[in-house]
Amino acid sequence: MKILSVVGARPNFMKIAPLADAMRGVPGLEHVLVHTGQHYDDSLSGAFFRELGIPTPDLNLGVGSGSHAAQIAETLKRLEPVLAQARPDLVLVVGDVNATAASALAAAALRLPLAHVEAGLRSFDDSMPEEINRRVTDLLATYLFASEPSGVENLRREGVCPERIFLVGNVMIDTLLRHRRAAADSTVLADLDLLDERRQPRAYAVLTLHRPGNVDDPAVLQRLLAAVAAIAPGLPMVFPVHPRTRERLQAFGLVPGPASAGGLRLLAPLGYLDFLRLLDQARLVLTDSGGIQEETTVLGVPCLTLRENTERPATLTHGTNQLVGLDPARIIAAGRAALAAPRPPHRCPPLWDGHAAERIVAILAERLPTRA
Repeated sequence: MKILSVVGARPNFMKIAPLADAMRGVPGLEHVLVHTGQHYDDSLSGAFFRELGIPTPDLNLGVGSGSHAAQIAETLKRLEPVLAQARPDLVLVVGDVNATAASALAAAALRLPLAHVEAGLRSFDDSMPEEINRRVTDLLATYLFASEPSGVENLRREGVCPERIFLVGNVMIDTLLRHRRAAADSTVLADLDLLDERRQPRAYAVLTLHRPGNVDDPAVLQRLLAAVAAIAPGLPMVFPVHPRTRERLQAFGLVPGPASAGGLRLLAPLGYLDFLRLLDQARLVLTDSGGIQEETTVLGVPCLTLRENTERPATLTHGTNQLVGLDPARIIAAGRAALAAPRPPHRCPPLWDGHAAERIVAILAERLPTRA
């Protein structure tokens, strides 16, 4: 059988890595990997393929950057003839980026079966492009692989046939657990002067911001940066900056120099192993990323999510995540409380055990037809 997987952006790469590994172990399974090129910068794409051992894509569509609609349209235009020629037995997509939704539409146009890994997640906020992408992809999917129980509940509520829904666990956590030991060898803490005289990690916090609602409005972005900086002025606050966020900071005049803004320590985007090490040893993480909410849950690191909602409620009920919204006073109070307390107790959501990809591939191998 032939499975064609499509990835496009940094969050996809951590999810496809364990799936590609699991598919390599199935006799007679041909895996074709297509990269749409939605993320093309080496720090957001090439470095992840190298560190995670992801096979070189069989094809890169070179879609590049653009608006939500433009990226989906261009991906559709370039991917449809690829699918028409390859005629895979299944198109497999992961996550909720524009490449995911576009691939689902292209597969549907050609009447190809579709599998969606990380199905059913809902923020119930249609102002988020990712929410639209998730809903569209789930509507068109033949196999829906949920990472947490809320995904199963949402899909059933939306009328999806239960026989098409599978609770399998979280492939991103497969990648984290597989690489956590290798990340311990990273020199990033020493490189950033975050080790004490005994070569032990000093207290520091990590910030990430990239969602349009947080970075596209200068007033919102300025308030967030001021609130984060006010949590603990003496605490190093490391801020690996997404290229899009850096553009906004510069356009709004919020970056007085190349290395700092409002007391924050701005960095270029980090590779997977360096960033995992940075998260693992952090005293506090502030983010608007869904994936980081999941990673901090497994690592046991307090996480403040700078959003009013989350599509990953398991990180609230099982993990170390808190929704703090965008109100500066609430952010500062929650940050100071987290720093004053010991690391909170946590437990991992069901099946976040490092074997989600194996479950997914086993289900597909059992159900997909084999070619003569």
